[in-house]
Amino acid sequence: MWEDDDVNKDLEPQFKPLTPDQAAAWRANQPKVDVWKVVAWQAGAGMLLAAAVAVVSGQWRLVSSVAWGVVAVVLPSAVFARAWARQMRLVQAGAALAGLFVWELVKILLTVMLLVASPWVISQLSWLALLAGFVVTMKVSWVVMALGWWRRRTRERI
Repeated sequence: MWEDDDVNKDLEPQFKPLTPDQAAAWRANQPKVDVWKVVAWQAGAGMLLAAAVAVVSGQWRLVSSVAWGVVAVVLPSAVFARAWARQMRLVQAGAALAGLFVWELVKILLTVMLLVASPWVISQLSWLALLAGFVVTMKVSWVVMALGWWRRRTRERI
């Protein structure tokens, strides 16, 4: 399309690979997020939400619906965390990445299966309560990552 190759060269970003020392320094500066800690936070937040619903509403059907929404997030996350730990031990980066994609697909399929099974597991299912448990539990991972970022930034200032 372009006839003048000089124009294309000016538009291309300049890429300079990092040296091994620079890459190691960059990795050391990045926050470490333990996937099991995220799963634990998700489970804890889900239990707190279920307890709050129990105290406020007193209805077992709402509590069990919230709890099932929590299970639909925490169980697949735990399966993925287990797979993540095994995949990170692989020497070949390509194999590890491919494995993570496969396990992410397993996580999604397991989540969908748990949600589809909801009406059979919970006799008087409240979809709104299930959705609340599901969304709150899922969004906790962002809170955990934000807290890790905030702690790192606070330590840098001290």
